[in-house]
Amino acid sequence: MTSRPAQMWTQVVRYVQDRVDGWRSGSPASQRYVAVVLLVLLTLTLVVSSFAYWLAPVGPVFVWLLVGMLLLRFRPLVLVTTWGVVGTVAVAVADAVGPQELDAARVTATITLVVAAALVLLQSSRQRSGLPTLLGESVLSDLRDRLQRQGVVPPLPAGWSSESAMLAADSVGYAGDFLVARLDEEARCLEMILVDVVGKGVAAGTAALQFAGALGGLLGAVPPRRLVAAANDFLLRQESDEAFATAVHVRLDLCSGDYEVLSAGHPPVLRLDRADGGWRVDTARGTALGVTVQAEAEPSRGRLEPGDALMFYTDGVVERPGQDIDAGIEWLRSTATELTGPTGPAGPTGLAGLPRRVLRRVARGDDDRAVLVLHRLPTPDPARTSR
Repeated sequence: MTSRPAQMWTQVVRYVQDRVDGWRSGSPASQRYVAVVLLVLLTLTLVVSSFAYWLAPVGPVFVWLLVGMLLLRFRPLVLVTTWGVVGTVAVAVADAVGPQELDAARVTATITLVVAAALVLLQSSRQRSGLPTLLGESVLSDLRDRLQRQGVVPPLPAGWSSESAMLAADSVGYAGDFLVARLDEEARCLEMILVDVVGKGVAAGTAALQFAGALGGLLGAVPPRRLVAAANDFLLRQESDEAFATAVHVRLDLCSGDYEVLSAGHPPVLRLDRADGGWRVDTARGTALGVTVQAEAEPSRGRLEPGDALMFYTDGVVERPGQDIDAGIEWLRSTATELTGPTGPAGPTGLAGLPRRVLRRVARGDDDRAVLVLHRLPTPDPARTSR
């Protein structure tokens, strides 16, 4: 049987959790609740300050205003801030006309509080989302996490593996590079599309999320050519002169290893041939999305034998200021060959962690960078297995 203190503690925890969940919803009721709590705390602070300023000076009032900036929308924040400033000034004036002495330090602190309150309101008024600072950050983090979860390749059946690595510009955590993947387990077919939206970092993150949602609904539902055409039409309908992107789409039969690559202005895919251990440039070419009404695409087709692999990447990996992109592609091809190492009976020896190792070789730049490697595992040698 649960003790009464334990029951009370459980109720308190549940009550607090309900208040937090209500605040995260952004509802008017939760905003009123937070505003009332802050008004009560401000009032208590001002009452103590009026009797014993040394115990509750201007500092605690400023702390409550900062808490309000983090938790409240603009309108309730105006009420809380006004109450805090008016109350502080009123207490100072009362002390000035009363028996207590109003020194220069307190006058300076009061003026500083007024200026700080104005800055708090200015910052809150410039929140374009209309959400409190903390809640707006929570929404952005959730959007970032959703975009990253969409870029996870589903677990592949035996005989296949995939690895990816992505690095946002300036390490801000938001990128215009994204991947959408779909695995049809019944047909044993994998479809993936790697996209590089124009821009970088936070500026491209929101556009990437919107575009990823649109492509996620089409991937696997329409043929690859229609998917690329629909993506092109989607970008053309956007009211922006910078709404364009490059993309590469691959459809892979996980039974036979047959694949088809469609490129829309994207840097060419690299293919590892186990027979010679070198990476070769794929021939798929096409027009970037959102540029022309009829996006042209010349696909390439092939078959991945056991030990072969495909590498997909964005232009941030191979582009350098003042350098031709072909030179960057050749650098990536030779670097991947070096990192992969010699080819043996079990296939290339250096494919594990290859995307991260490639990104570590890329010079620091101001563009998003992404690498994905899709590998067909070598077939075990019966002679070696029987030993």
